[in-house]
Amino acid sequence: MPSREDLYAALDRYCEALLARDSGRLVWASDALVTENNVALQPGDALWGTITALGPYDLRFADVWTSQVALFTTVTETRDTSGACIRIGLRGNAIAEVETIVVRQADEALLFPYPKFETKPVMETPVPRNERSDRDAMIALADGYFSTLQLNDGTIRTKFHAGCNRIENGVKTTNNPDFFVPVAGLPCEEQFRLGNYRYDDRLRGRRFPLVDEERGIVLAHGFIDHCGQLGDYQLTDGTRVSSPIRRPHTFYLSEAFKIRQGAIEQIEANFITVPYHMPSPWDSLGDARA
Repeated sequence: MPSREDLYAALDRYCEALLARDSGRLVWASDALVTENNVALQPGDALWGTITALGPYDLRFADVWTSQVALFTTVTETRDTSGACIRIGLRGNAIAEVETIVVRQADEALLFPYPKFETKPVMETPVPRNERSDRDAMIALADGYFSTLQLNDGTIRTKFHAGCNRIENGVKTTNNPDFFVPVAGLPCEEQFRLGNYRYDDRLRGRRFPLVDEERGIVLAHGFIDHCGQLGDYQLTDGTRVSSPIRRPHTFYLSEAFKIRQGAIEQIEANFITVPYHMPSPWDSLGDARA
């Protein structure tokens, strides 16, 4: 079983090879599955041919039981800097899995203004042993978050710390009254209790490949499908609102949940738009939930 240090060293080797645009520096499993933005590719394709810099933002965590390591960072491709998440799965010394999301703002219809990718002590600090949850409980909390978001009717199916915050594509979307969506001024749980996200029809293809118990982080992947049929609806406080999405639409996401004392304390998410109801190359590997 690799140590945390082994997995971080493997991540560093991957990043060094990526910056050098030379996938041949690495040892790959013969059946390695490599995807970028939910499309299966050969090692060395896509970002490997365009990257010009890796940013200083370095949120990393690892799962020694499943030989997984992940990184939230930024990548620059000549003129454009994008948020990115890279997940790597090892089989012995060989890379067996790489799942990358690059949030290229130039390609996105939904632009998040003024992203900031900066160190967050809450995500970096190890969880004291007496405040940790076991793997199954951590996954259940993350899965419960997705179930709360799906057809959001105000029912809370997970647990939140009172000060929980969420960062999406480098932008704080909780406790942020300056964000262009009014509900962003509220904390996590209050947003969901209002039933604001009822237009999120499906949270499908949920996968939880990496659980870092020491850091208290679960990494999840999946899709948010919007059927686009919902128009006006009523929040749980009686306010009438309109769905912002009136067309078939899907987000593909990488989302990290920080868990302490049996509740979600912080969320870091990267997501992009993909074709509506797009399947995933990862579906065949199992661990996918509703």
